Amino acid sequence: MTSSLPHQPASSGEPRPPEDRRHKIRRRALTLLIIVLLIGVPAGYLAISANQSRNSGKDKEAKYAATGLTKGWPSKVQRRLYQVPMPHPSGKVAAYETNNWKTSRLYVQFQTPLANLDVFLNDMGVKRSDLKKGKITISARDQKITGWDFTSPGPWYGLVHKQKGPKPTQDVMVSFGNRNNPFFYVVSRTVP
Repeated sequence: MTSSLPHQPASSGEPRPPEDRRHKIRRRALTLLIIVLLIGVPAGYLAISANQSRNSGKDKEAKYAATGLTKGWPSKVQRRLYQVPMPHPSGKVAAYETNNWKTSRLYVQFQTPLANLDVFLNDMGVKRSDLKKGKITISARDQKITGWDFTSPGPWYGLVHKQKGPKPTQDVMVSFGNRNNPFFYVVSRTVP
């Protein structure tokens, strides 16, 4: 059995009428639009994406190339990991993180209104009575890394908040040089 193949209908022999100008312009415009959408949109997306990626890399490079305190808040992840509860509002904020195979540290300094003193200490899990006048709790090594100097007129108060591992240990210094807006210095260290 042979199957019959479909055949094209026989042409009537009459040539098609030429395409009118309006139809030709509309067809070309539609073709151009399709080309722009298929090529232009993905190319634009790639250009924007590449620029964002390059900028992100520069930001990270600057962050990790820092060799001391840099202005700005530590990230939420850092604050949570090192258990440094930054009160709002706070000003003159600077932070620096160091990591090695033995110990990781987050150095933070900030100034906040006196009303936030108890909030900060309670969030950390200590009381105001734990602060000891004249006690320097941040080591000379950590002071050298950050450039902190605790010899200026105070009064200075310090405390060490030791916690059972893997929770971090915090060394805190508070300067009451400005009675209404004390300045805080915190070194939080954890063993990975």
